[in-house]
Amino acid sequence: MKALFGGAAALAVLCGPGLALAAVDCAQLRDAGHDLDGVTLTEAVATPASDEIPVAHCLVRGKAGEHKGADGKDYAIQFELRLPDTWNGRFVHQFNGGNDGVVVPALGPLLGGNKKDTALSRGYAVVSSDAGHDGKANPEKGIAGGAAFGFDPQARRDYGYSAVETLNPLAEKLVEIRYGKPAEYTYGIGSSNGGRHGLMAATRMPEIFDGILSGYPGFNLPKAAIQHAHDIKAWSSVNTDIAKAFSRDDMAVLAKGILAACDGLDGLADGIVADSAACQTAFKPQVLQCAKDGDKDCLSPAQIAALVKSHEGPKNSKGEQLYSEWVWDPGMASGNWRGWKLESAVEPWGKKPIIAVMGAASLAQVFTTPPTAVGGTPQDLQDFLLNFDFDRDAPKIFATDATFGESAAQVMIPPGTDNPDLKAFHAAGHKMIVFHGNADPVFSVLDTVNWYRKLDENNGGKAGDFVKLYRIPGMPHGASGPSYDDFDFFSALVAWVEKGKAPEGIAAGITAGNKEAAGLVGTRFLYCPYPKVTRFSGAAGSDESRFACQ
Repeated sequence: MKALFGGAAALAVLCGPGLALAAVDCAQLRDAGHDLDGVTLTEAVATPASDEIPVAHCLVRGKAGEHKGADGKDYAIQFELRLPDTWNGRFVHQFNGGNDGVVVPALGPLLGGNKKDTALSRGYAVVSSDAGHDGKANPEKGIAGGAAFGFDPQARRDYGYSAVETLNPLAEKLVEIRYGKPAEYTYGIGSSNGGRHGLMAATRMPEIFDGILSGYPGFNLPKAAIQHAHDIKAWSSVNTDIAKAFSRDDMAVLAKGILAACDGLDGLADGIVADSAACQTAFKPQVLQCAKDGDKDCLSPAQIAALVKSHEGPKNSKGEQLYSEWVWDPGMASGNWRGWKLESAVEPWGKKPIIAVMGAASLAQVFTTPPTAVGGTPQDLQDFLLNFDFDRDAPKIFATDATFGESAAQVMIPPGTDNPDLKAFHAAGHKMIVFHGNADPVFSVLDTVNWYRKLDENNGGKAGDFVKLYRIPGMPHGASGPSYDDFDFFSALVAWVEKGKAPEGIAAGITAGNKEAAGLVGTRFLYCPYPKVTRFSGAAGSDESRFACQ
């Protein structure tokens, strides 16, 4: 037996198989770093409940995986672990999003519209990290600095998958030390890039998580970044000032046109396009084209052409598809869609869309090899996308060189994504729920649908035995927009993992602050596992019992 601490804390010992650890109090946890290889704990503080975080807990901060980068910078996986005083015996690894680079508070967001509902508030221990780099370490690079970690191959790898691989066992050991016993069940939760982390874990680390909740996963992250260049080129053909390519009124015209063609395809005209597959045939954007200049409530020929081009996805000169096609959905008129694609609210970015700033910086420095040094102004980054060549530059996501022995695609995309089976994850008895908004402006829902179709084929039509996919009509990049955003997929995942109760229809409502769903207030909806579609059953009332999964 090996004592972890001196004095009274010596009761906490690493014991042989079958023997338990004695629990320790919060203050003693900091000393645990002395015996956990590769970890430095900097803080362990008893934290009382507050209005912001209504759970008394032990807050632990530290770092792991320290190294000197190829770019001469110091790197580490910075993390925080929150351990509730009243613990439910379970652990959540919180996968964060975007470029990472910051330790988001380890509260365990459950990805619905109700932001106060978190894993920590439910009694779970939660860990969160910056995925191996500090997004503020390169201020001299301006707004491109958050993605400058891409000049170091290990930092890319940590961001891709190995931060989770490195941190998870250390966090679980700290949980065990704190409570004197290991977690009964472990979960991974994340959306966007965090959803990609979930799919990556299911593929590369299939034994780790009993359950994974993956929201709108960017699993083809480098390929999706090529779409940013494709979109910026398309919008610029309408107006060099991208924000003026489509006004809010223009996008409202598009949404109304989609609803007119598709709202009733599920049997009920209610402002929701539940049968998205049928809508792609029923809606023709050309019907919205103005007959002549000066016409109102219509779109110009240039606008129609740009929308169609964007929805086709990027291609090279041979006509080869470089990313996915997209779907028409009324959620394209949401503020979220606009912020990502056309016009953000960020003044230092010149209100340029997120894809033209954060997306461009990532494509240049993280997703292509060799990385490209780009200027740090909004215009510099937009110009990088405008000059991106689909023949010359797109293959760089698969390139390697003397410094980068693995391509961006190898470290960012889960292995076997083009032909997934997740057999090891399935064999371990683990479960996963994936959900994705039909109006997502960043990662195409069709890419996720195609992934799931292949997964199902490779499992003899039985992928639903361990992975469920839910499409969310009206939802853009996250719980918002003209959609039923108050949902709880996590409880369904836990019931599946711990009680063997496979999820079917998931009920959803509207959060109080979602003004874009004002027309849906007072009603509820039912989300159905793909390939089933939510259809109106003919029943009276306004709740989810009006619908059936067919």
